[in-house]
Amino acid sequence: MARRRDRIRAAFERFHSAASAAVGAAEVRRDRAARVHAEVMAELWLRETGYDAAQHDPGLARILANPRFAEVVARVADDRAHAFDRWQGDSPRALSDIVAGATPGAAGDDPAAWEPVAGDAEAVGEVPEMWALGTGSVEGGAPFRVAVPLLDGAHLQIVSTPRTRERAEAMVEQLVLRMLRHFRPGVVGVHVWDVGQLAGALPGLYPLTRTGLLTVHDPTRLEALLAQLADRIRRVQTRVLAAGSSSLAELARQSGKRPESWMVAVLVGSGRELPEAELRQLQRVARGGIAAGVVLVLLDVPVALRRPVESVTFGDPPGTDPEDASAPVPVHTSLTGPHVLVEPDRPVPPDDVTAVCTAIAAAHEQWRGRLGAFADLLPPVADRGRERSDQGLVTEIGFSDGMPAEICLDDHSPHALVGGPSGSGKTNLLLAWISGLAARYGPEEVELYLLDFKEGVSFTQFAPDPGGHRPDRLPQARLIGVNVNTDREFGLALLRHLSDVMRSRAEAARRYGATKLAELRAELADRGITGAEARLPRIVAVIDEFQFLFTGRDAVSAEATALLEDVARRGRSQGVHLVLASQDISGIDALWGRSAIFEQFVLRIALPRARRILAQDNEAALELPRWHAVVNHDSGVEHGNRVVTVPEAGAALVREVQRTAFEAHPHEPRPVVFDGARAPEHDELAARLPADGVPRALVGQLVDVHGSPAAAELADAPGRNLGVIGPDARVAVPLLCTAVESYVAGLPDDGARVLLMPLAPDAVAAVDELAGRLPGEVEKVFADGFAARIRELAAAVRERAGAAGTDGHPPLVVALFGADVAETMLDRTGTEDLRSVLRHGPGVGVHLLGWWQGAQRLKTLLAPPGAALDDLGAWVAAGVQGADLVPLLGGQPLDWTPAPGRGLFLDRARYSRPQLVILTDRGGGR
Repeated sequence: MARRRDRIRAAFERFHSAASAAVGAAEVRRDRAARVHAEVMAELWLRETGYDAAQHDPGLARILANPRFAEVVARVADDRAHAFDRWQGDSPRALSDIVAGATPGAAGDDPAAWEPVAGDAEAVGEVPEMWALGTGSVEGGAPFRVAVPLLDGAHLQIVSTPRTRERAEAMVEQLVLRMLRHFRPGVVGVHVWDVGQLAGALPGLYPLTRTGLLTVHDPTRLEALLAQLADRIRRVQTRVLAAGSSSLAELARQSGKRPESWMVAVLVGSGRELPEAELRQLQRVARGGIAAGVVLVLLDVPVALRRPVESVTFGDPPGTDPEDASAPVPVHTSLTGPHVLVEPDRPVPPDDVTAVCTAIAAAHEQWRGRLGAFADLLPPVADRGRERSDQGLVTEIGFSDGMPAEICLDDHSPHALVGGPSGSGKTNLLLAWISGLAARYGPEEVELYLLDFKEGVSFTQFAPDPGGHRPDRLPQARLIGVNVNTDREFGLALLRHLSDVMRSRAEAARRYGATKLAELRAELADRGITGAEARLPRIVAVIDEFQFLFTGRDAVSAEATALLEDVARRGRSQGVHLVLASQDISGIDALWGRSAIFEQFVLRIALPRARRILAQDNEAALELPRWHAVVNHDSGVEHGNRVVTVPEAGAALVREVQRTAFEAHPHEPRPVVFDGARAPEHDELAARLPADGVPRALVGQLVDVHGSPAAAELADAPGRNLGVIGPDARVAVPLLCTAVESYVAGLPDDGARVLLMPLAPDAVAAVDELAGRLPGEVEKVFADGFAARIRELAAAVRERAGAAGTDGHPPLVVALFGADVAETMLDRTGTEDLRSVLRHGPGVGVHLLGWWQGAQRLKTLLAPPGAALDDLGAWVAAGVQGADLVPLLGGQPLDWTPAPGRGLFLDRARYSRPQLVILTDRGGGR
């Protein structure tokens, strides 16, 4: 029994010994694991906090003093020394160099070195990618400059504490001053809104408000500022970004110039969230702002913004006196991360800020004072005429916020409406616009049709000098019409021509599979097509006082309305642009009821006191000062307004642009010039008659864009006679003499005979003079021999008709002056002989050109069965009411009131209705 107990005790002792050994081993392992875990955690804390920061962290002081962690602390110190020593070599200096390279000039200089002067007065130049705000360091190492992207780069969101708010505002003030000092005054505009102050934050910048560089907004009207920013973004998107660029910065890189200034909106909040509506509007502005040149600088405005946005966070200085403004402020930026401690640049003394702003404002005033020089808007002489018009026509017309302001005619703004009362500068704007186009685009890129309905000479300077004293002219001009207030048909002819051009271009576009002018040009270039077919310039038709087209409810107004609607609707894709100008609202009222026309005029330019040009509720033009205009590329909607200073386009500078353009393109065809106050030259018109062997009787000039001669073709064919109808011998007799002279000049030199019959006493002197100018055989027959000569003519006609053809019979021209008298001189047989000459003579080379004082007697001559209206194949009427001519038209109504120097011409072989003609100086009665 005792033995058994001893065995049990021995076994238990062995078990106890083994268990003690196992427990002891586990405790050792546990202690080792706990020690390793503590060392790992300590190392993790040290590395996350940073070795230098840990030296000042009370929570980590025991770890640094514990000898058990000496190895860990030493290892972290060695790693820190190894990495930081390598960083402290050239890295801070290299980083500062990078920041300096990305922030040239005033964008990165030290504010302590600022002088109280404004920056250089150059426009935009190179835009800094970064804008310096302080000096950074890593764990007390070598300092380096810290910058953030702003203009064209990102918005900036700043968070401060009550103790650091003043330093944060000083940082914002410095950033704003950097931007203002870097560019020419006016390139950057600043808007300040402070929720807590009526006067706003940044008081040192207030001298800038004098010239409009700084605008302080009502703290209770944040929505008004946000709406203004949104309007700016909308305007840029619809006008600039729609041209194909993704941002203003990209457009500036492509074109070499920036079309819009920057808007910097500084919003100073209180740390409280904005109302929901304003918050959503702010987020919308932030999304589209950078691309449109709108930059937000938010101070203590809590809002979640999508990229691109950078942040700057101010912390309270640890353990310092709250009243010590010079204590170091811990600042971190989203660009440098949490390990870089940023020290903001020292605030600029308030007096220096005020001095700098005063100098900038003075420089801005000086710059605005020199905007009267239109030459600043023109390209250098060496670069003129080099721009392409594939995508549209862009012209700098003035200045807005210190930046050149452009007006565009393209697929998005196809047509323009210009309005302003007398004395508001409308003519100056049109001359500047035309000169700007001529300076930028050659005749292959743009053609100009200039029409002025008022009694003036606005466009005469672009025409050739009639006296030959000035050799130059505007090579881009194809038509120049002035003083056409009584010739609405001339505007009608222009619209017809534009419609024909559009029809021709549309057919070419369908043939080559294009949908608009730019595509058609590209397709022709790809196919190697050159010459006249490939010359497709954009066409700009400028019609001043266009409302004259719509005066009266007649056929002219109806056709003009239909054609205007057609051109306005289809011109967009065919590169045909209308610029309609008016000095009163009557012209605009003519379009308001026709949305198909009015809505196509996307570009609106309203001069001071102009009404109804912009949208109905947009009255921005009513408060404009002189030499300003509201340019709106958004159909006159208020958010599209842009106030532009329009400099004076002096006559000398306009002439210089014209001379330079002419020297570059001296062989361009001369423009057709129509002056409603001057009759066309007979010799010039006669020289333009076709040299095709067909004799023609010239009666004047057609009202068309080519200035075509109005002439009746009097070939040997039935009905080829000409009648002149008019009660005034002073007009009708010279008109008939002109027709006879031009017709005889076109006859072959093979024995043509001319028979002049002055039956009216008023025509005797003119006939004698005409006989002296005519070549070949000329015979004069007076009243006493008239009846016998008519019988002989009738017999000669029958004889020629009985012969085989007209060969061997020389042309015979019968000019009858005062044919009304023939009725009293001829008996029934004689009258029948005259009708026989009219009917059968033209077919055998005998043509009658006669003057009748009234249309009724002519109709009586042609009415009986022996004759017909077609026997007088052409006639021209001067001084005759339209109702009196109805019998000669087979009963067709004719609304026509005679006017001096004007006539109606009908050639039945070419026209179905009478055409307005301008009588020549020999037949115009002027």
